[in-house]
Amino acid sequence: MEKIWQVLPKITEDFKNKYPEYSRLVLQLLFNRGIIEKEAMEEYLSFDYEKYSHDPFLFNDMEAAVNLIIKHIKEGNNIVVYGDYDADGVTACAVMVETLETLKAKVDIYIPDRVAEGNGFNLKALEVIVYSGAKLIITVDTGIRSAKEAAEARKNNIDIIITDHHQPPKKKEEYPDCIIVNPAIPEEKYPYKKLAGVGVAFKLAKALVDKSRLSLEDKKNIENKILDLVAIGTVADCVSLLGENRILVKKGLDILNKTKRAGLKELIKIACIENKRLKSWNIGFQIAPRLNAAGRMGHANTAYELLVTRREKEAKVLAGKLNEKNIERQKLTEEIIIEVEKQINKEQIPKIIISTCQASFDEDAEEWNEGIIGLVAGRISSKYYRPVLVITNSGDEYKGSGRSIKEFNLIKAVEASAEYLLKYGGHPGACGFSLKKENLNKFIKKISEITEKELKDLDLRPKIDIEAVFDLSKINEELINEIENFSPFGEGNERPVFASHNITVMDIYWMGMEKQHVKFRVKSDNSTVLSAIGFSQAEKWKDIIIGDKIDMLYYLELNNYNGKTEAQLKIIDIKIKVDMK
Repeated sequence: MEKIWQVLPKITEDFKNKYPEYSRLVLQLLFNRGIIEKEAMEEYLSFDYEKYSHDPFLFNDMEAAVNLIIKHIKEGNNIVVYGDYDADGVTACAVMVETLETLKAKVDIYIPDRVAEGNGFNLKALEVIVYSGAKLIITVDTGIRSAKEAAEARKNNIDIIITDHHQPPKKKEEYPDCIIVNPAIPEEKYPYKKLAGVGVAFKLAKALVDKSRLSLEDKKNIENKILDLVAIGTVADCVSLLGENRILVKKGLDILNKTKRAGLKELIKIACIENKRLKSWNIGFQIAPRLNAAGRMGHANTAYELLVTRREKEAKVLAGKLNEKNIERQKLTEEIIIEVEKQINKEQIPKIIISTCQASFDEDAEEWNEGIIGLVAGRISSKYYRPVLVITNSGDEYKGSGRSIKEFNLIKAVEASAEYLLKYGGHPGACGFSLKKENLNKFIKKISEITEKELKDLDLRPKIDIEAVFDLSKINEELINEIENFSPFGEGNERPVFASHNITVMDIYWMGMEKQHVKFRVKSDNSTVLSAIGFSQAEKWKDIIIGDKIDMLYYLELNNYNGKTEAQLKIIDIKIKVDMK
């Protein structure tokens, strides 16, 4: 699908002159991110963790949560940490359990099975926890919509603390009646609202440690030890990487690059990224998918055990299992995408793409793995630039997962269709839900009507925001280092996309075992020759020949090879100039 290139508005001369200490490029990138005040600029560029990481006791209920946990630790009661099965939830479990164990608490974890139990706090799990004799449950990355389960816990004389970051119910009377630590609650005073589940768990862990009688040095060591997990969970959950999240991830990446965790060391090794400076990209595309594969293809306990194990042999075995699960996950994802593609009317793509597993209607068809349908929805959404729902069988009901585009608030539409759903949750860009089979057509009709109305007059072609337009002659190592100061990149703080026009293709190389990658050597009238590489893009640009004039969108990076460092363009999109002669 053709993409719309749109150059973001240039900064004014007044804005440039107001901050002469910064280069035009730095100011342009700050402006593009809505960072236009001096204090916000200093926070963004300083990475001052001590200064800009907020006091956890700013949370409304933090003091009460800490006091309750300390009470149970002192009484020697069993505490259960209850988490979600994705990378955010698993890292949050590890953060909470490790901290409680350091403080001599008696603690267990409970992570639900994705297929048998679904996400969120559930009554079946509560039965197990009651039987275990636990006296306190601490949820991480889940629970804000679990009022019924929280009430049942109290009936069984179990205290409960909800830590979560998902959107709460609309009505306050539908909140769980217990201590809640969640920055997304409208009444919450904590100044940063976009923490991941692991970020909220970290704040509770830090508050516990801060209130302990440990030395300042020990407190700092405990805090630093778990920040690598905070970085992984935050990036994996695709929350905003502006504000406090960015500071947490930056600090966590520094620790991750020196990690002593046996499991992470083996996972990094098996992902073939050892001896490299790990960045947020490595978390998002290499570490997190392997952790998530546990919950998608089996049970998330495998990922949790990898994070907390101290035994090298066990770490190696667990990393191998996760890698195998991830390979299996990739294969199944591609198979399901092929099936979903068959259901899409390419001649008239609807405003929302809804695909249902054919096993729902054909006994001979294979069911889709419900742990993968969210990934499939994301891939289809990215390709066709539409909100997408993928729905599969799950026993006596259907389960669905959705991904959206920035113009459409998916969870709002799902909430408006809630009369047909058994359970739902999510964010504007992603959702999960379940429903009775007899309600499928009614649900599809309702959410399709909502989507058609809201997206009626919009041009639904993917748009690429261009942060600046360069002549290739301006590109050098100093400029790329300026850009790298804006990392870690991720949601809300995307890696900057640049454009260059009317450049000449000087040479072409096909690379990879199957010649699936392409590298162009390109130059402008005033520049030296630069390399531009397109991974898995050889087929896409097969018609380009030496001598062609092209416009190109790209990321900028430094390529280190054989002791030599040079600027390199990473291709995003190309438009071939038409010769009108």
